[in-house]
Amino acid sequence: MKTRVEISAGCVIYRKGAGGPEVCLIETQGGKAWQLPKGIVERGEEAAEAGMREVSEETGLYGDLVQSLDRIEYWYVWNEESGPVRVHKWVYFYLLRYTSGDTSDHDDEVDSAVWFPIDQAQALLSFDSEQKVLRQAAEALATEG
Repeated sequence: MKTRVEISAGCVIYRKGAGGPEVCLIETQGGKAWQLPKGIVERGEEAAEAGMREVSEETGLYGDLVQSLDRIEYWYVWNEESGPVRVHKWVYFYLLRYTSGDTSDHDDEVDSAVWFPIDQAQALLSFDSEQKVLRQAAEALATEG
């Protein structure tokens, strides 16, 4: 089986809510999964730029880069016309402070983009690796004051 490496980037975008930080998650797979916005880093693009672009496309939101977060990796199999391909994926995550935009402006790749209190978002996230990234973001926000 052929193997391909993919490099992606994504962000935890947050804003201050009445009860503490809120983060925006995307709903995918017909409502079966809640995830952090992320996507492929395009040729000539820096990972942080790609993460910010993916956030704007998938959530309709824009923000200022605060810091880098964890990098996660995983494997999956993708069926192409030539047959199955094993994909080794790396995703670099960043923390963004919300500045503008509206979740109703998300693209068609996602079912919805929704703001949640950070604790609720943590419980909703479908993937353990993204839960770890959100925990790191929550720790960074707790020290921000």
